Amino acid sequence: MPPLGEPKSPDWIVPVAPMTTRLLLLSNGHGEDLIALRIIEALQLQCTELEISVLALVGEGKSFANLENVFQLGPLQRLPSGGFSNQSLWALLKDLWAGLGPLSFAQLQSIRRWSKAGDGVVLAVGDLLPLLMAWGSGKPYGFIGTPKSDYTWSSGPGCNPLADAYHRLKGSEWDPWEWALMARPNCRLVVCRDSLTARGLRRHGVKALAPGNPMMDGFITNPLPPAIENLERVLLLPGSRCPEALRNLKRLLLALAQPQPPANRLLMLACGSRPNQAELNLLLPRLGYRCSEIPLDSQAQAAWQGPAGLLLIGSGLFATWAPWAQVGVACAGTATEQLVGTGCGALSLAGPGPQFTLAFAKRQSRLLGGAVRVCREGPELQRALRQLLNSPALQMELGRIGRHRMGNPGGSAAIAELISTRLLINCDVQKLNRNATDPIPKTPECI
Repeated sequence: MPPLGEPKSPDWIVPVAPMTTRLLLLSNGHGEDLIALRIIEALQLQCTELEISVLALVGEGKSFANLENVFQLGPLQRLPSGGFSNQSLWALLKDLWAGLGPLSFAQLQSIRRWSKAGDGVVLAVGDLLPLLMAWGSGKPYGFIGTPKSDYTWSSGPGCNPLADAYHRLKGSEWDPWEWALMARPNCRLVVCRDSLTARGLRRHGVKALAPGNPMMDGFITNPLPPAIENLERVLLLPGSRCPEALRNLKRLLLALAQPQPPANRLLMLACGSRPNQAELNLLLPRLGYRCSEIPLDSQAQAAWQGPAGLLLIGSGLFATWAPWAQVGVACAGTATEQLVGTGCGALSLAGPGPQFTLAFAKRQSRLLGGAVRVCREGPELQRALRQLLNSPALQMELGRIGRHRMGNPGGSAAIAELISTRLLINCDVQKLNRNATDPIPKTPECI
């Protein structure tokens, strides 16, 4: 009984759910970094007091370098495979020789030091490695599964009988040890790239959601410049990991130069920090290219005239140029998916890897429902390109499929909202709120 004169607290008063102010985001690849970047930008708009730390498990984390009020943890190291050690045994061996084991151990130690520094939650973006490290942090965690989709075995061109049978037996592209980590009580949020994959996981007890695809956010729709309006506009995507990207670019330019291309062909090379201008200045003259005048309002940094046509160089212009392209020619992962998501059909030319191998290209084509068509050799690429450029109806059909498979923009904001309401909110207080009899606002249930 309370002391005389002290009012008794009403039974219906319950604590307001406090929000965790520390978030550690783990990402394991170039495409995953871009998705994480979009989510961070959306979170900073919604949760202004949130302290965000980032650990790029693969590469040097350059995608996060210009973010304000975001702390980067280490160690960071570029590995030979660029994060694709699962593509082949040789790629894995090269990564192990370069120090993959000690690097992963040091990163786990960094995560644990962050965990011991105070309250907080962890968000993993990618596949098994960040998910495993998020679970190992000992903190509540969420997971955004970016690389896997049930579309890769349920529909699409081509087949892989053994892999398809294995996934059909499981009913999911994800493996049992992965969905076991997603179903842990400490895992409050699981987000998939599409509703088909989310349904497959829910059959295994994982409360997976598919609120939208952050990969389709951030595209800029500017008017097409008159200087290039009447040209055949082909977007080149050689990838972002050198030296593979330079080898891919050379193969693409040689393939597109044979036979003689039409005089009105425009090639738009959309690249990030790599290949850089110095690397291109060494490669292009060897292939017969010379400096040329930049078309007005194209925003290109350089122009080269050569055997395959007029080549524009655009570092950081992918989001601007993708809506202008009629066709894409690609040896890339995330960028190819984003391109077809804008409604632009694409062709891919498989290479020796380590990333963009024939197996990777076929899997990507199935994931995207054939919106990107795989070519094995240069002449096949030329024939497919001519067919696609001469058929607006085919362009529209591939664009429709690509938009359907990739989903609509707005995923970053939707996921940020879920992070705020399901991952950052204290779950114990949420349970108190659910048991309260007074109709005060409830926060969504924790996953």
